[in-house]
Amino acid sequence: MTCTTAGRLDAVLAHALGSSRAQAARWISEARVSVDGQTVARASAKVAEGQSLAVDVPVDESRTVRREKVEGLGVLYDDEDIVVVDKPVGVAAHPSPGWHGATVVGALAGEGYEISTSGAAERAGIVHRLDVGTSGAMVVAKTERAYTALKAAFKERTVEKVYHAVVQGLPDPLKGTVDAPIGRHPGHEWKFAVLEGGRNSVTHYEVVEAFGPASLLEIHLETGRTHQIRVHFSALRHPCAGDLMYGADPALAAELGLTRQWLHARRLSFAHPVSGEQVSVTSPYPQDLEYALRHLRGEVSH
Repeated sequence: MTCTTAGRLDAVLAHALGSSRAQAARWISEARVSVDGQTVARASAKVAEGQSLAVDVPVDESRTVRREKVEGLGVLYDDEDIVVVDKPVGVAAHPSPGWHGATVVGALAGEGYEISTSGAAERAGIVHRLDVGTSGAMVVAKTERAYTALKAAFKERTVEKVYHAVVQGLPDPLKGTVDAPIGRHPGHEWKFAVLEGGRNSVTHYEVVEAFGPASLLEIHLETGRTHQIRVHFSALRHPCAGDLMYGADPALAAELGLTRQWLHARRLSFAHPVSGEQVSVTSPYPQDLEYALRHLRGEVSH
């Protein structure tokens, strides 16, 4: 694979493979990692964008696909080439080192779906991802032709990704664009932050409803960085309600009954990878997010 960012080898490797830095550092110390064909044994070694990385990843049961039934995972669209799932909270897109919970790949296998075999076995068919703590619409490729076309569509940013988020306070202006680069947080392995020299990241938003302590936003992503919405609105001092990792108020989270960030992949629109016809799906709010919204509207109380 090719480095898409510069930095410490363990951090770059972890980002590329979706693993922890500790796991990446262990592979480096075991002489499993090479840069431009040369084995590198120091996790702190610097790598540059464009350099070639190779990793001899050991067989790991956590990376094999486990067929499973996943409660709450629905199907919004299904045909010969693609399936759009309604991913519940607490489910990862695919298996990865350190993750032992449910996955979309495993759930589809458990339901008897045959999906594309392109890419790493544990990521078969996955053309984009949602965070474990984010629910909503997610498309998976069932055929090789769909996988190739959808990967290109996401890369070329022709897929419309619309999220709804409840953020603390009221953003000013009520409609705008956040254009701020995002990179790995220098002090926290699992966090990201707005950083000079980070990857280009653009988020468009509009306030749909204002409630006083919080606001419901409709968000269009121009780029698709990890934790992008959470990082951008945290940087604006309007973190997603319930997102304690990025500075949300625990008291408001408790009042709204939230145990995760109020963030939902609401709509997904794209040209069908084979027919070219427009596909557009909408995911309903799950119960926990719907309850929090009704509470803010004064329709329910504790």
